[in-house]
Amino acid sequence: MAANILRCGEAQWEIGKRTYIMGILNVTPDSFFDGGRFLTAPEAIERAWEMVAQGADIIDVGGFSTRPGHCPVSVEEEISRILPVIERLAAELPVPISVDTFRAEVAERALKAGAAMINDVWGLRADRQMAQVVARHNAAVVIMHNQVAPCYADLINEVKGFLQTSVHLALEAGISRDKIVVDPGFGFGKTAGHNLTMLRRLAELRDLSLPLLVGASRKSTIGKVLDLPVTERLEGTAATVALAIAGGCDMVRVHDVLAMKRVAKMADAVVRGWQD
Repeated sequence: MAANILRCGEAQWEIGKRTYIMGILNVTPDSFFDGGRFLTAPEAIERAWEMVAQGADIIDVGGFSTRPGHCPVSVEEEISRILPVIERLAAELPVPISVDTFRAEVAERALKAGAAMINDVWGLRADRQMAQVVARHNAAVVIMHNQVAPCYADLINEVKGFLQTSVHLALEAGISRDKIVVDPGFGFGKTAGHNLTMLRRLAELRDLSLPLLVGASRKSTIGKVLDLPVTERLEGTAATVALAIAGGCDMVRVHDVLAMKRVAKMADAVVRGWQD
């Protein structure tokens, strides 16, 4: 059973009560869906407020695209993209700010600017200073599974083992267990078949006893199944959100906050119970 409370900045979320919504805000020119749409600070801030109004519980700001074939950027460039946005949002928004980065130096600057969570797509493995940075700032962290080659002898147990090891790194560094979320990494180091299997067997990750996040929003697996471009994957995303909730996830990371908030509310009514 997951920890009862997830602490993120001033927020304290009761795990199991409902599904929490993480709204995606990419301040990059090349992210696969919204790249280039929110490049300037005013555009990004306006979009963040829009997502909060639509029901986002947390905003995840990214300045480094991790889409397949992405072009790496320097630490300085990543910081320059996100810092003006984080400073404004942390001062103004009524919800916490997460930062999507795997670099400890970027995390350090973002947390000093007011971010409350680090969303690390390499599960604290790409930069071994990351866990210490998160602990020093008493921040929350999303630990995601990732690997370069999509080769598995036992998909679920290998993902689970990776996450268990990364959680151990987090705890050893001094990160409180009530500030840790795990993510099986839909679309990262996995084929479409692996992603669908992971979603189908998501409940098997519940014995990690930590809140579980799923981020399948508009990803290529949906495009492959439906044979649709990224702009037409709303319904496919809705299916993954509903199925992830049925499988026991606690938070979903999405582009389309308003629609997925409604999907999550309906799925929660079925899965978690609803009173007339």
